[in-house]
Amino acid sequence: MSLADTGVVPGPDGVLRCPWALTGSPVAYRDYHDHEWGRVVHGDAALFERLVLEGFQAGLSWATILAKRGAFRNVFAGFDPVRVAGFTAADQDRIAADPGIVRNRAKIAAAVGNARLVVDLGVGGLDGLLWSFAPPPAPAPVTTADVPAVTAASAALAADLRARGFRFVGPTTCYALMQAVGMVDDHLAGCSARRPC
Repeated sequence: MSLADTGVVPGPDGVLRCPWALTGSPVAYRDYHDHEWGRVVHGDAALFERLVLEGFQAGLSWATILAKRGAFRNVFAGFDPVRVAGFTAADQDRIAADPGIVRNRAKIAAAVGNARLVVDLGVGGLDGLLWSFAPPPAPAPVTTADVPAVTAASAALAADLRARGFRFVGPTTCYALMQAVGMVDDHLAGCSARRPC
């Protein structure tokens, strides 16, 4: 099925969902869609996890990242920014040797460097910084064609993060992050997972 302009579709259980939730790896996507994507997330470790995973996803399918999420959590110390900030070159070599994750040395180094920047943020932390870019609520998209890949808010967030030294945080990655952590609710109109207004 082409998802270019598709509205909500019923799953095998009859529940209306965004069409992407029923593609790729259907159970993993469905569970992620139903219980996580678009739900409000706070806390530096939880937001750092999403930031790292979105950065690793660039150029890959989200199904790949979901399948490896447990291994990512293991090698990145539960995404505790303080612990990851202390990782040495030897730790990065250990991570790069783990077949359970996406072994991209540049992204591994970026995750460690980004953790150091998160620790340096101080009061308000990553949570305060990211959520300061949350746009006001918008009308529900009706079809997948109504969901943007980049917005002015994601471009501004990306520019701010890059100015601070963060890596693998382009406007598209930042918009995917904003969707994932509930800064925007891009569940389609009629989707069972859309938050009530």
